[in-house]
Amino acid sequence: MTDALDIVDEWGPEKIVVVSHRRTGMKGVLVIDNTARGMGKGGTRMAPGVTVTECARLARNMTWKWAAADLFYGGAKAAIAADPASPGKEAILRAFVRALHNEVPREYVLGLDMGLAEDDAAIVQDELGDRGAAVGTPAHLGGVAYDRLGVTGFGVAEAAEAAAAHAGLGLAGARVVVQGFGAVGRAAARRLGDLGAVIVCVSTAYGAVYDPAGLDVPALERARDEHGDVFVTRLPGGAVLPAGQELLLDCDVLVPAAVQDVIDEEIARRIRARLVVEGANLPTSPTAQKVLAERGITVVPDFIANAGGAIAAAFAMDARYSAFRPEPDAVFAAVAEKLRGNAVDVLEEAGRLALTPHAAGRRLAQNRVAAAMRSKGRIPVRS
Repeated sequence: MTDALDIVDEWGPEKIVVVSHRRTGMKGVLVIDNTARGMGKGGTRMAPGVTVTECARLARNMTWKWAAADLFYGGAKAAIAADPASPGKEAILRAFVRALHNEVPREYVLGLDMGLAEDDAAIVQDELGDRGAAVGTPAHLGGVAYDRLGVTGFGVAEAAEAAAAHAGLGLAGARVVVQGFGAVGRAAARRLGDLGAVIVCVSTAYGAVYDPAGLDVPALERARDEHGDVFVTRLPGGAVLPAGQELLLDCDVLVPAAVQDVIDEEIARRIRARLVVEGANLPTSPTAQKVLAERGITVVPDFIANAGGAIAAAFAMDARYSAFRPEPDAVFAAVAEKLRGNAVDVLEEAGRLALTPHAAGRRLAQNRVAAAMRSKGRIPVRS
C-alpha cells in the first residue's frame, strides 16, 4: 500500500483527510492539492473501489484544470468508498460530510462526480445547514444543474470542433466514437451531432453499439433513459461490440468519456482515430500520450477538454449565497469561449515546443500555479 507521504511532491497535496464512520460503514477521503490560486474545489465521487492515490491524482488534475482555464480556485477532490446504488447511500453521505465539517465549506466545497447526483448536493447542504457546502444542486434550489444541462459534454464538443479545425479536419461529416454514455458522453454526442458530426458508435460497460452510417442520438438518449446502461444491447439495428472495442474503430474523432486509465500504450498503438478528445478524467496513460504523439494523432487533454463542468461550478460558487441563479446561456457562452481558445492554445504550444499536448497544457498551468506560489511566499522567489 502506498504511504500517503509518498504522494507529496513540489505542488502538494497540502492536506489529506481520511474519515470513517463505523455505524454506516462510511470510509472516505478528501485531498486538497494546491490552494495557491484559491480555495480547494473539485467533485466528490462515490464508488466501491476508490483509493487515496486515485483521489490524489484527481485532485492534482483539478489543480491543472483550474489553472489552465485561468479560474481562481485550487485543486481538490473527495471520494467515498461505497456503492452509490446502496440503500444506505444517504446515511453514508451525511456521515461523510459531518466528518469533514472542519474543512467544508471553509477549505473545500463539494461538487458532483461519479455516483452523486443533484439531490445528493442538496443533502450535503441540508446536513451542514449551509448553502455554501456544495454546488450542483437542482435548479429549484437555486443551483446550476450542470450535469442535467450537459455542460461538461457540451464543452468537450466545443473543444473537439476547435481542435479538429486546428488539425485540418472538418467536424461536419466526421465520424465520431464516444466511449461512455453518462452525463458527459451523451451531452458530448448530442452537441457533436448538432455541429454536424456523425456519431457512429457509443458504449457503456455492457458493450458498444456501432453503425458506420450513423446513430440516432435522440433515440439513444431515450433508450438510455428507459433501460439504463444496458440499452446498447437492446437497440434495433447496429452491431453490438464487446466493451472496449469502440476504442479501436476506424473513425475521425474518438471521445473517451467513461472512466480513467482506459488507453494504455498497447491500445494507443492500435487506435485509428485522427483526433482524441478526452471527456473523462485521466483516460490515457503517460506512455500512451507519447505513442499517440509519435503517431501524429492529435489529443486534447482532459483538463482542457472537460473543464466545462469546472467553469459551470465557478458560476455556481459565486451564486451559492445569492438569491439569483446564473443564467444557463451565460454559462454555455463562457464554456464555449474558454474551451475553444484553450484547446487551440495548447495544441499550438505543443507544436511550437515539440511537446505532447498534455505536457504543453501542464506547462501552461504549472507556470500559473508557480507564479501564485511565489507571490504568496510558498516557494523561493527566483533571483
